[in-house]
Amino acid sequence: MRVLFDVNHPAQVHLFKNAYWELEADGHGVHVTSREKEITTDLLDEYGIDHTPLTAERDGGAPALAAEWAKREAKMLSLARSFDPDVVVSRLNPPAVHVSRMTGSRNVIFKDTILRSRVIRALYHGATCPFVDKICTPPGFDVPVPARKHDIVGFQELSYLHPDWFEPDADVLREYGVEPDDPFFVLRFAGWDAYHDVGSQGLSPDGKRELVEYLSDRGDVYITSEEELPPEFEEYRISVPAHRIHDLLYYADLYVGDSQTMPTEAALLGTPAIRANSVVGDGDMNNFVELEEEYGLLFSYADEDAAMRKIAEIVENPESDDAWKERRRRLVEDKPDVTNTMLDLIYDAAHR
Repeated sequence: MRVLFDVNHPAQVHLFKNAYWELEADGHGVHVTSREKEITTDLLDEYGIDHTPLTAERDGGAPALAAEWAKREAKMLSLARSFDPDVVVSRLNPPAVHVSRMTGSRNVIFKDTILRSRVIRALYHGATCPFVDKICTPPGFDVPVPARKHDIVGFQELSYLHPDWFEPDADVLREYGVEPDDPFFVLRFAGWDAYHDVGSQGLSPDGKRELVEYLSDRGDVYITSEEELPPEFEEYRISVPAHRIHDLLYYADLYVGDSQTMPTEAALLGTPAIRANSVVGDGDMNNFVELEEEYGLLFSYADEDAAMRKIAEIVENPESDDAWKERRRRLVEDKPDVTNTMLDLIYDAAHR
């Protein structure tokens, strides 16, 4: 069997890495096409995953993205004709599903991002969904494909954070100057310039400043930022390399940020997580609602003042670490191991 993974974002490196390694260990042919966005290619290199960069992220909004997609599709098609995959595995994007169809291979697609703009959603789904063989989403996602092509897989982050695949290492943190037994907090600031973020925004500059001032008086602060970090926050720049970020999240006393993926990761590791951005509210993604209402691991706010009150509540009156890890244990018992599900779908697709 030959499987081509298409990776466009750092989170997708984590999503697919264990399936890649399992297939490779079993003697199957595997390869990755990558995109130079943030630390995507750096992560692949850190993990020793062989990959072919096809395109790089460019400024310029929707026109630049459309041009990049066209270039990416042409380059991916050339590579796929040489590699001859049985299955293409990717997050939902036009080049991956088009190339799969043009080369006669099957595809297994993952999606867990809501497109807020109706126009963008209609155009994007129109360019992709007719070419999907199998699409996997968390519960509550409406995708325009026949029911037989749609699988519910729960929290996709469990493909790499499930205890079967992830074991935290405190000694690694000490190598990078982090003492896991001391109080510390992880902050994540998103860029909010992706096509699916149109009309949305994260924490304000004043909100970030207040957050850092409050937490830095109560422990160490480590900031990871998608956008350029202001000079006043430079001293808090994260010291741990990107491929060890989940060790940092596991041992943190609190995660706070305005991104969409990392709060879920923190919560799935049993670390209290605060998510603050304008997306929160009616129509919020089901995974955030479930993590808050069913498991009490994550708390979402559109109002920065409300977020700060919850942060103070958690920091000033902390529950035991055992209590948070017990919530995580209950969640893991309830949810499937997404990597094993992914592998089953890949094998099934290859033999159709």
